[in-house]
Amino acid sequence: MKLRDLVYKLYARRVEDRLDHAQVPKHIGVILDGNRRWARAAGGTTEQGHKAGASKIQELLGWCDETDVEVVTLWLLSTDNLNRPDSELLPLVGIIEDTVRDLAADGRWRVHHVGQLDLLPASTQKVLKEAEQQAGEVDGILVNVAVGYGGRQEITDAVRSLLMDRASRGISLDECADRLTVEDISEHLYTRGQPDPDLIIRTSGETRLSGFMLWQSAHSEYYFCEVLWPGFRKVDFLRALRDYAARHRRYGG
Repeated sequence: MKLRDLVYKLYARRVEDRLDHAQVPKHIGVILDGNRRWARAAGGTTEQGHKAGASKIQELLGWCDETDVEVVTLWLLSTDNLNRPDSELLPLVGIIEDTVRDLAADGRWRVHHVGQLDLLPASTQKVLKEAEQQAGEVDGILVNVAVGYGGRQEITDAVRSLLMDRASRGISLDECADRLTVEDISEHLYTRGQPDPDLIIRTSGETRLSGFMLWQSAHSEYYFCEVLWPGFRKVDFLRALRDYAARHRRYGG
């Protein structure tokens, strides 16, 4: 073992030993950013970068399992990503399909899709539906796979669903508007019934949400790190948890 690797393992163990599991976030959202830049830096192709990023997901979920995280939301494909050239988008969609199949087949994770199914290729829709059915009752971490996801679109879909639900029950638009609450909209989000994310991690040095979980992240803590997603290590994850635990969440107070 190289000295650098030994030092890294010792440091990671030290950070983990000092982690207070009572302060671990229950729901973590992750913006998996930097696959293409990682590939360029490594002299590889964009497709190789996406494959390297996909292979990191099972590692992340294993770390979450070790630290008592209960829900993980992974942003795999945004609605904006759908505008990429077919030469990049089609291989990426294939990688996502393989990733979702692997998550469902693993047997440790519950899989739930968040996003717009009708924007996705028929094969991807099929994979997502089957994965949710296959792993929907697993007693493990709930893994939200955000594919074809956009935060503004989620809120739009929630409001549309709410209005259609009220109309089906004979409630007028005026009545609906008069009685509307925050909870009403929350009940129609893709993540309805789930706790909001306590912590959102974004890799690659970008310090913006780009529309990720806009409604649910009102009280979330954010952790931005420079490392590109395929290079994300356990020690980076533990540092995010340590940073989260050190903060005092005031919820507007």
